[in-house]
Amino acid sequence: MGFFEYIDLVLKKSEEMFQTVATQGHGSVWLVFSIGIAFGAIIQYSRVDKFEKIAGFAMGKDTIIPKMLFFAIGLTAIFLYFEIKFGYASYHIKPLKWGGLIIGGIIFGISMAILGKCPGTGPISIAEGRIDVLVGAIGGLFGGYVFTKYYDSFFKPLMGESHGKGKLIDIAGEYQTLAILGFGIALIVIAFAIPKKELYDKADLSKLNDEERPDKI
Repeated sequence: MGFFEYIDLVLKKSEEMFQTVATQGHGSVWLVFSIGIAFGAIIQYSRVDKFEKIAGFAMGKDTIIPKMLFFAIGLTAIFLYFEIKFGYASYHIKPLKWGGLIIGGIIFGISMAILGKCPGTGPISIAEGRIDVLVGAIGGLFGGYVFTKYYDSFFKPLMGESHGKGKLIDIAGEYQTLAILGFGIALIVIAFAIPKKELYDKADLSKLNDEERPDKI
């Protein structure tokens, strides 16, 4: 597969995604688009698309990211469980492959530390005009091309054998509802319990009063 053929495949897959939204009862494309705009607005308001947030999290100088993650995972776990329970959503479980998880996780972590962005905040930063993130996105497309081109010959054996598809919630047996409620509430409590610490860049500091600026306290 050539690079331009890969780009054409990406565009076709994107088109299929919109068709799936439009034809499989997920709501209108405009509804999903509006939810995406709301998501972007929340990300911008909380400033978690900034390099300082992720870099600060990695250095232990900013807790906005972990507070947001614990809260989001806890709340989403509860709502997703009940959506699936009442037939409004479904699981799409990928097979467990340790090689792919470990190697992919290491590459993802290194890349995220260098770029200071994740796949969710990257497009938002690009929309704000950040060239460094655009370069990272182009690199991601190239990486996807290499992965697709050499998947059968190199990456598939590297990922290891499949260990089947399983869910942690299955461990709870008949107590799944109590387990997911306990798990979700525990994460939300942890999110509020984590002390708030922020690492500010110059643009953020310029918007604060002297009494609010941590560099002048």
